[in-house]
Amino acid sequence: MQAVFTNILVALDGSKVSQRALIEAVDLAGLMNAKLQAIYVMEIVTSALNPLDQSETMDNTLEMYRLLESEGKDVLEKAQKYCADKGITVTSYLKQGDAGTEIITLSEQEKCDLIIVASHGKSGFDRLILGSVSSFVVKNNKVTTLVVR
Repeated sequence: MQAVFTNILVALDGSKVSQRALIEAVDLAGLMNAKLQAIYVMEIVTSALNPLDQSETMDNTLEMYRLLESEGKDVLEKAQKYCADKGITVTSYLKQGDAGTEIITLSEQEKCDLIIVASHGKSGFDRLILGSVSSFVVKNNKVTTLVVR
């Protein structure tokens, strides 16, 4: 079988749906002997609720950054282990910024020809956010996108 895709990017967020996206990415990478990249994007939202107390806002933002960074590293480490167990090499990226933009930017930088994203995130508000991320990626990238449910 001739490979249709040679360089796959999978977006992860720690949700069950993104775990299914990883499984699909690993299966396709193995089947097509493709390179595999994984990305976790930390989206930090700062609050303007109390503009007079900037020190509290900075403390909260720093704490949020630390939590997201820890979660991202954990998600990527688990992905590395899963890939290794399946005999697949994966390159991981921990990024900060707008998730959709970071996914597309990395895809372009790494010359990926397939992006795999989850249809939605972890729960409630996350579902709304990641749903909008998957929609953004589908609408704004130049390569094939697989949305996993």
